[in-house]
Amino acid sequence: MSPWRKRLPSLGLVLGGVLLVAAQAGAAVLDASWTAPTTNTDGSPLTDLESYRVYYGTSNPSCPGASFSEIASPTASPGANETVSLRLTGLSPGTLYYVSVTALDTSGNESACSTQASAVAQVGFTVSPTGTVDFGTVDLGSFADRTFTVQSTRAGTMSGTVSSPAPFSIVSGSPFTLVGAGASQTVTVRFTPTAFATATANVSFMAAGDTLSRIVTGTGSGTDTAAPTVTITTPTASATYTTSNPLLTLGGTASDNVGVTQVTWANSQGGSGTASGTTSWTASGIVLQFGTNVLTVTARDAAGNTATDSLTVTLTDTTQPSVTITTPTASATYTTSNPLLTLGGTASDNVGVTQVTWANNRGGSGTASGTTSWTASGIVLQLGTNVLTVTARDAAGNTATDSLTVTRTSFAFTDDPLSAQSTPIKAGHVSELRTAIDSVRVARGLAAFAWTDPALTPGSTPAKAVHLTDLRTALSQAYQAAGQTPPTYTDPVVQAGLTLIRASHLNELRTAVRALE
Repeated sequence: MSPWRKRLPSLGLVLGGVLLVAAQAGAAVLDASWTAPTTNTDGSPLTDLESYRVYYGTSNPSCPGASFSEIASPTASPGANETVSLRLTGLSPGTLYYVSVTALDTSGNESACSTQASAVAQVGFTVSPTGTVDFGTVDLGSFADRTFTVQSTRAGTMSGTVSSPAPFSIVSGSPFTLVGAGASQTVTVRFTPTAFATATANVSFMAAGDTLSRIVTGTGSGTDTAAPTVTITTPTASATYTTSNPLLTLGGTASDNVGVTQVTWANSQGGSGTASGTTSWTASGIVLQFGTNVLTVTARDAAGNTATDSLTVTLTDTTQPSVTITTPTASATYTTSNPLLTLGGTASDNVGVTQVTWANNRGGSGTASGTTSWTASGIVLQLGTNVLTVTARDAAGNTATDSLTVTRTSFAFTDDPLSAQSTPIKAGHVSELRTAIDSVRVARGLAAFAWTDPALTPGSTPAKAVHLTDLRTALSQAYQAAGQTPPTYTDPVVQAGLTLIRASHLNELRTAVRALE
């Protein structure tokens, strides 16, 4: 439609509520109202009214101007004598403002400015006292109250709230509703000190989008002898807890008549730290050691008073170690004619191997030397099958085993048996007997024999009577150690230079050695 001019009656300004931002300065309001237009400039009924623009300022005229507030029309076709109202806020108290209104249709066409009106912006409510309110010196654990009065300075209804930061709090009077000029509300503010120090804060009175503040101050003093309380609730409220996880999170609550300042933890097995939070606290990433861990949580207040709670946590190890035999073979079976065997190998565990032991199903057992790399020597084998089982243990008693089946055969000798008159006696025959006799000696707790001419060289070292005497003596000692009667020999007396070593002499020794296996 073509531009039109709304019929706007003169504005009637009513002094509105005002809300101060601070004690010395604040924001005032004006309540503007006007009669809604009903016709276009050509006299036709108004059916597409969209909104109003309210121009205002301290210069005359104010319309048109840069400062305006726009509000939607309640209806596109106002009825006769309908009144529209708008509260202008954020104005300077005691300042004269000029106000004019225009109307806009749905196409964005704007009417001419209405007749201009003027009025002085006024404060809408006051708060007393106006200066700083001192709560004085208050003992920790106690409190003090002071009151403020909020009063409306203008007609109408005004609602608001009051707030303040700790250690100050609003006891009563918020929220408030003031109806009519002169209506008042008492607001009670409480100071509850939490430290031996002076606290200062702003109490904020808020209404109609504006805020008025008052400064409050108070000092905490006295002696706090009351201990706080602390309770562990996570992972359990019981006194004991068992887990296989080496990391633990503690949680719980703490309280104090004044305030908890810190919560710490300590582990009897080592480690300590500070929890996050106070009245509701959490301590995460606590490292547990295997076995018993006594975790103690301590709550402290500003006066140094403390309280503790504890939880006994048992960390269990359910992981088995591993053990492997590598010597004399990594295979499952082994054959030897030596009655003595040395085992060796490795072991590992998620925490640590504490012991490696061995046992022979034919009799005998012992403890290996070493753990992650271990050796078990001097294991006595019986003729036939010997199942050797090695066991690795950790601190929690978890075990793992590996086994080796060893078959011990009888001593094997070269040229067996030796033939009289046809088999020459060699250094190697004597050396084999020495090795066999030393084996049966060691198997019975004796040391290896001190042989004459310990290194016999085939082809150059002749067999001597003393070599035969050594063999008989060494073997007889082994028989005695075994609790058996030593064997008897042909030519029991061997004389150097007179007695020749014959095949029968060595055959007798071979038979005697095999009898002692």
